[in-house]
Amino acid sequence: MSGEEEVNFDPKEHQHLRYNPLRDSWVLVSAHRMKRPWAGQVEKPPEEHIPRYDQRNPLCPRNTRANGEVNPDYESTYIFENDFPALQPNAPGPGSDQHPLFQCKAARGVCKVMCFHPWSDVTLPLMKKEEVVKVIDKWADIVEELGATYPWVQVGAARTHAHTDVWASNFVPNEPALSDRCQRAYYEKHGEPLLLQYAKQEAGKQERVVVETSDWLAVVPYWATWPYQTLLLPRRHILRINDLTTEEREGLADIMKRLLTKYDNLFEVSFPYSMGWHGAPTGPHLKEDNSHWQLHAHYYPPLLRSATVKKFMVGYEMLAQEQRDLTPEQAAEKLRNLPENWEKTENKQRRPRL
Repeated sequence: MSGEEEVNFDPKEHQHLRYNPLRDSWVLVSAHRMKRPWAGQVEKPPEEHIPRYDQRNPLCPRNTRANGEVNPDYESTYIFENDFPALQPNAPGPGSDQHPLFQCKAARGVCKVMCFHPWSDVTLPLMKKEEVVKVIDKWADIVEELGATYPWVQVGAARTHAHTDVWASNFVPNEPALSDRCQRAYYEKHGEPLLLQYAKQEAGKQERVVVETSDWLAVVPYWATWPYQTLLLPRRHILRINDLTTEEREGLADIMKRLLTKYDNLFEVSFPYSMGWHGAPTGPHLKEDNSHWQLHAHYYPPLLRSATVKKFMVGYEMLAQEQRDLTPEQAAEKLRNLPENWEKTENKQRRPRL
């Protein structure tokens, strides 16, 4: 460099782009922005004391929901038809006489709600391991049942009252359809599932691993967009969640509890997140060769600097491309070094394991 001292690249100091092979897109990483004072939106602290039974909570046992249905006095997982479903099984189609710029097609399916536990103050990391295994078994049952008919079944988890919305559709949605194309392209070029090779690479490097077992690996992905986003991967080739063995389901319950407890200990709150499983398409695709697919779960938590500072997708990220501040390696190190049990601090009494 003429007249200038050469500067060596440091990912913690210099902005750079990272490739996301699951979406064929790039993420801008600008770790130096974490030095700036925060002047953005600050949220209210999360509610500290949640009642075990809440008469206002439509998911609690014995409560009446908005449509007049009364929940049974359930003691474990409980599934019911969504009272206000976004998809219905018998909706009419729009017909085929359409202009190419104004295309429309039929969308049919079913929506259900699955409660993991009867108590409002219990989240997945607080549940007993055997209770989490029941949740995993029910996820598998749902994919098995609805996947016999529908091309896509979406299951996952949300923090509040430990539950999930279940969506089964007559189409493969945008995100898994894009992932399907990317995984297929990688498999055709390299002869190995993308995420199976990725798990091997991450297990060897260790710098983005948060927690691992003999059967599972949780990492902050190299291409993560959300600050503390994680990717949960099985170590062997598995297409769908209902293909998991009994041992793998027990191991999954263990690693989920460990990962989510680390999340909660990061900012000493019950950590908010959206989580969901992606596996090979179902329905008519069950007869196809889906060797390019690998089962995986995405965790997307919004918190950035504290329990009251969230990341939002705005401005540049909506109009140009995704961007993150701290590097995935920094996020992984913070999570990895956190305890896997509930902590008591000077200011807060942490909720104990049940």
